[in-house]
Amino acid sequence: MKRASARNRQITERFGYGFITLMAVLTVIPIVAVVIYILAQGAPAISLEFLTGFPHDGMRAGGILPAIVGTLYLTIGTAIFSVPLGVAAAIYLSEYARDTGVTRLIRIAIINLAGIPSVVYGLFGLGLFVLFLKFGTSILAASLTLSIMTLPVIISTAEEALRAVPQAFRTVSISLGATRWQTIRRIVLKEALPGILTGVILGLERAAGETAPILFTGAAFFLPRLPHSPFDATMALPYHLFVISTQVPEMPIQIQYGTALVLLIFVLGMNIIATIIRSRARARRQW
Repeated sequence: MKRASARNRQITERFGYGFITLMAVLTVIPIVAVVIYILAQGAPAISLEFLTGFPHDGMRAGGILPAIVGTLYLTIGTAIFSVPLGVAAAIYLSEYARDTGVTRLIRIAIINLAGIPSVVYGLFGLGLFVLFLKFGTSILAASLTLSIMTLPVIISTAEEALRAVPQAFRTVSISLGATRWQTIRRIVLKEALPGILTGVILGLERAAGETAPILFTGAAFFLPRLPHSPFDATMALPYHLFVISTQVPEMPIQIQYGTALVLLIFVLGMNIIATIIRSRARARRQW
């Protein structure tokens, strides 16, 4: 009986392991296929002129430098506004706020905000930043809108990373004479850095790939120059890809996929940088 029971458990375990492996393979294959297809279709368009030139001939020729620079500006602007505020909010909720009905309601609201469609954030940014505050269609308005959109992701993941740090670290630090803020700044934040970086990158990646929010607040159909100030409009890779795929007749397919490939490399590059920093931070962990 014991041998039969053990054999049944082994069979069940192998079946479960095989099923999970199959699901993982079925999930990864479409992603890899999409990346390979975009790479194959877009690689012929990649050249120095394509990456450093300005579009011309109705955007059917030339380069995408304004869109690349605009996406970089928007991502940096989003990080400037959302990362400090998001991490600060996570620190307050994790380290200072009491577990009351109000704080639980705030956490539920943050989770719900993460699921709101991006077009709603775009309309909100249009009404608040573009019209009410009179920032106009600009990098500043678009960055603020994207910051509000990414805040829920950053706050949720940063709070979970902070809560994952063992309570013993805080207890020992305070018992040695450190203040609460010194403990948070020198111990808790340092140990939670890998998880915080994960949330930041997830939020910034979403911001870099969004079209609807910047469509209302900062993206331009075509600009023959680079933006000179935060109050200028800008081209951006997601909106530029949408425009050349739907609004420009007789658009060469190589340029469309080349633009998609550059956007994909931009996002993957952010991931690689974050992974390197996260790995080094995890290697220094004491737990």
